[in-house]
Amino acid sequence: MKLKKRVYAICVNLIAWVLSLICLVPLLIIVVNSLKDKKAAAGMNLSMPTLPIPWENFAVVIEKGKLFTSFGNSMTYSVGSVLLCLVTAVMAAYVLSRNATRLNKLLYLYVALGITLPVNYVALMKVMQFLHINNTKMGIILLYTAMQLPFAVFLVHGFIARIPIDLDEAAIIDGCGAVRLFFLVILPLLKPVLATVFVLTFLNTWNEFVSPLYFLGNSEKWPMTLSVYNFFGMYFKDWNLVCADILLTSLPVILIYLLGQRYIVTGMTAGAVKG
Repeated sequence: MKLKKRVYAICVNLIAWVLSLICLVPLLIIVVNSLKDKKAAAGMNLSMPTLPIPWENFAVVIEKGKLFTSFGNSMTYSVGSVLLCLVTAVMAAYVLSRNATRLNKLLYLYVALGITLPVNYVALMKVMQFLHINNTKMGIILLYTAMQLPFAVFLVHGFIARIPIDLDEAAIIDGCGAVRLFFLVILPLLKPVLATVFVLTFLNTWNEFVSPLYFLGNSEKWPMTLSVYNFFGMYFKDWNLVCADILLTSLPVILIYLLGQRYIVTGMTAGAVKG
């Protein structure tokens, strides 16, 4: 029996390793071909680059692709929308969870439906034009926040529901007001789910392509995803430059995911067990 379990575990691990390697193949192709010259990268294969490595590929991409400008725009949009989404989601989820009236339950369902409903870009364009926030950085930040808010509220609401209400009552007896109760008692307990919301929201907003394509007509305000699209249109024959551009654009996302991976798992599972 033990032998069967050990063979089963080995087989499962082998399958996991094979699938992981298959998923890494596109990334390896991008990394390897970004270190080749134009002729060698034309085949888009996994052959190793030859020396000397043309590091000027990255210099050309940074200069011609305006990566410094687009990187600043992406950071502005992502960080701004993440912070705004965190603040509004936590406050809304706490009120909706602790005051479980019929109206609040309907409001929560209404907000949570935003996870499944598609975005109507025609109506959204009219709304943004009416509010005079179309083709503005603030408009994109508000749009990203609205798009990520339903899932954030859903996640935080489920986490708060697992926190015993006895903590609230004990804090009120000790003299805590509503503001102190929220910031000093409840908020420190939400660190795992806040980290999860931060990482997921950052990744989603950083990788967003369609929304800025519709609502940003000025190339100086484009995020890195649109810069890659524009760069590919100009240098679609230079696969070494295209791969270098994709690699530089993907590095922040990969770094944030690797740093926040354990927080994602913790935040997604911590609210599933009642303590």
